[in-house]
Amino acid sequence: MAIRWGSYKVKDLYDELLRAAGRPRPPAQTLCDHLRGLNDRDIEEYKAAAETAIHVMGISFRVYHEEEGSIDRAWPFDIIPRIIDKSEWNEIEAGLKQRVKALNMFINDLYNDQNIIKDGVFPADLLSKSKNFLHQCKGITPPLGIWAHICGSDLVRDAQGKVYVLEDNLRVPSGVSYMLENRHVMKRVFPEMFNQYNILPVDDYPSQLYDMLCQLSPRQIEQPEIVVLTPGIFNSAYFEHAYLAQQMGAELVEGSDLFVDDNDVVYMRTIEGPARVDVIYRRVDDHFIDPEAFNPESMLGVSGLMRAWKAGNVALANAPGSGVADDKVVYAFVPEIIRYYLNEEMTLANVPTYKCFVKEDRDYVMENIEQLVVKPANESGGYGMLIGPHSTKAECDKFRRLIRRDPRNYIAQPMLMLSTAPTLIGNKAEPRHLDLRPFVLSGKDIQVTTGGLTRVALRKGSIVVNSSQGGGSKDTWIVDMES
Repeated sequence: MAIRWGSYKVKDLYDELLRAAGRPRPPAQTLCDHLRGLNDRDIEEYKAAAETAIHVMGISFRVYHEEEGSIDRAWPFDIIPRIIDKSEWNEIEAGLKQRVKALNMFINDLYNDQNIIKDGVFPADLLSKSKNFLHQCKGITPPLGIWAHICGSDLVRDAQGKVYVLEDNLRVPSGVSYMLENRHVMKRVFPEMFNQYNILPVDDYPSQLYDMLCQLSPRQIEQPEIVVLTPGIFNSAYFEHAYLAQQMGAELVEGSDLFVDDNDVVYMRTIEGPARVDVIYRRVDDHFIDPEAFNPESMLGVSGLMRAWKAGNVALANAPGSGVADDKVVYAFVPEIIRYYLNEEMTLANVPTYKCFVKEDRDYVMENIEQLVVKPANESGGYGMLIGPHSTKAECDKFRRLIRRDPRNYIAQPMLMLSTAPTLIGNKAEPRHLDLRPFVLSGKDIQVTTGGLTRVALRKGSIVVNSSQGGGSKDTWIVDMES
């Protein structure tokens, strides 16, 4: 037997599948029993089947190197899934809905009446220094009052098993295509497990996304023209852009494929002539979507697009300016934001956060930076941050200087010992740290994917799960144990 659960080292961390060595959690019992019966040859065959499926389906991601430029790599995938019981997932889902609802109300308030600032709940100074607050969006209320139609919130679990929201991704969150493809791969590799478990589906996400986008259409017609706006084939998430367009039956376009006429209406160039566009699912960053309104040198966007959006002639998802809430300093205020707009207490916890613009917090961070994780307000992908316990004195001193220079741009958090899950390293199962990114769609209703993209740090001891920095992924099973 290649996998010996009796020697699997859970240590003092929360493991997603095992309570202790040789003791699977109830939802994982059937899976662990199955894996225990495999030998080295069986595991090699399963891994080969997964690699073949990934190759045949063309699942890849793009990384960048200064020396080599951009490189396409096969998607790194681990065949041991993560399992979460549906009863626990129901609580997580409710917390995500609460969070996204309040954040959309917050964004709409900031671009209109700013009551949360007038009432002293959110500091005006933070907004004035926000890199993602777009003055071009002031006075606008998008359809349904929703700015962040697609949100990806990153969840982690600590050593005691408590679930926290680590951050919210409200601009152009990525990764959902890999969640869907992970499931397709697992159905090919472990079809027998899908007969033994009631695993809640994720395959309906593209249709849910399409229906939500249709709800935004300015024209009340049966089949609105929906397009996915991509920066192009060299973008790191291009696989996802093409995949979602194909799955929805929408057109995949670049900025040069669209134009805005004198009546502020968006059209798509086709071989049959111009076709009016109703909804744009845009995967281009705010400052590049319209050279007329933002960066005049941008070749990725559509000149006049902001005029068309403001006129109500086209819907944009996510709306420009939604990134004002995709800020790690705003993250620290989410408990107050939920309380202010919903008159409710937050049900899905934040990681305890020190705001470096507050002197008392900043003094604590300066004195204890070696024990903390320091993050800039608007970076993503694990870049630009300091992991104090894994850093040198010189690196810690550098971040002290950065914080003194611009305290508004930094927060700090205790380093959580993220939960682990069994991951195949060679033919042996070893614990590796992971997180989870569920996706939330906000239209007339709020829908949460049943599970999400589980990202796993493949390097021993690492807590950096991003694929661009050596991470991989797992399929996420929400299982209904009562049916």
